[in-house]
Amino acid sequence: MKTFICVAECGSLSRASDRLRIAQPALSRQIKLLEHHVGVPLFDRHIRGMELTEAGSELLRRVSGVVRQLETTMQDIQSAHTEISGNVALAVMPTIAMVVAARLVAHVARELPQVTLRIREGYSVDIIEWMQRGEVDISFLYGPSSDLHIRSKELLLEEIALISPPGALNNTGGQIDFDQVAGLPLVLPGRRYAMRRIIENAAKKAGSSLNIAYEVDSFFATRAMVMSGICHAFLPLASLAEEVSAGALEARSLGPAGLWRELVLGLPSERSNTRATNAVVEILMKEIALMVSQNDWIAQPGPELRQLV
Repeated sequence: MKTFICVAECGSLSRASDRLRIAQPALSRQIKLLEHHVGVPLFDRHIRGMELTEAGSELLRRVSGVVRQLETTMQDIQSAHTEISGNVALAVMPTIAMVVAARLVAHVARELPQVTLRIREGYSVDIIEWMQRGEVDISFLYGPSSDLHIRSKELLLEEIALISPPGALNNTGGQIDFDQVAGLPLVLPGRRYAMRRIIENAAKKAGSSLNIAYEVDSFFATRAMVMSGICHAFLPLASLAEEVSAGALEARSLGPAGLWRELVLGLPSERSNTRATNAVVEILMKEIALMVSQNDWIAQPGPELRQLV
């Protein structure tokens, strides 16, 4: 299975051979034996390499998380009485990665030199699927936590602001309401994304409509479109703090109370944490608490985080 996963990721026997340090004929035999056992071709062979068939893609989807869990379990048992070591996969949304990723990587490298931290970026719908398949150990997700059916820690509430090009709303102060937003061209993610639901529900509650001019499922593309001056967006204030501070973008709160979303830390419900995972979670909680206390992350701490702030 490890051979199969490696060949699938590399797209060719030669690259997989280099990564695994196993001769190509041996790899080829293993793949053929696996295909014989499964009873269907797993790869289409061509001069450019090897491409997964539909059956191969389905097998990869089902076994990658299982194999990773087995490897992680073995690593944890082997290191039970030694320095904490192993691999930890953390899934983050792009807006969260902008805020915390660099600081977290530096902190883990400093305090846990034998732990390899892998950060995987995606949106909530993707991250939940990765967790269900066992491909990640820790994840950031949007709450409420009761909707997620996983082990979770309530981290914080972060503010969502209206992000605008500089000078686009000169007659408006630091706050804006949905009636004023109604005529503005907006860029929002597709309907399957949590941010879209938060914005539409808040507008509906306020009795206002939205002018959704563009649907874009990319934080970086959204930011670029707003900076170019063609539209406005609703985004977490913390993810664009540098741009707002530099005057490249403007941010406005939604009314005096603001608009907030809950951020939770998710952990798989079907398996226990490794020592390395627990250590990374502890560092992550401390780092976020420090950022909130220093106003590097404009947010309201949740119950567990409040004890550390």
